[in-house]
Amino acid sequence: MTDHRQKPASPSVSAADSRTYSISELAREFGVTARALRFYEDKDLLHPARDGMTRVYSNRDRARLILIVRGKRVGLPLADIREILDLYKLGDQRVQLRTTLDKFRKQVVELESQREDIETALTELHKGIIWAEEQLGSTLPGEEVSQDVRAYDAVARAQLEDQD
Repeated sequence: MTDHRQKPASPSVSAADSRTYSISELAREFGVTARALRFYEDKDLLHPARDGMTRVYSNRDRARLILIVRGKRVGLPLADIREILDLYKLGDQRVQLRTTLDKFRKQVVELESQREDIETALTELHKGIIWAEEQLGSTLPGEEVSQDVRAYDAVARAQLEDQD
């Protein structure tokens, strides 16, 4: 008896999923240095394959790099970025989203605090600039400076007259 059941189709890998990238391609695309990519690899954030001495980055590495760059842009520490990336391995999207949300909220609080500090510093600097400009504008040469200028002028004139 022959089995006429259809075999399940093997999952096909699309061309986009199987695309690979060189270190220079990813560096250029994301505006980072090759050194940064090697650093992320050292920190276990990226896992390129090797073709001899050449690093070959997968679409998965590229997706991870998108998250790394975004995380760095908003000031997340690499440890937090790694934790978020590692949650993908677990497959529990709710845990990943909760963790990401928590880290984002903490980062918002941190950045808002930094913004308040920066605004305070800017206010103080603007006050200092105004004060310094006022001091420069209201300060005329004192009588002592005027006497020095007159004395120098007298000596210079005397020397010129002696040369004639």
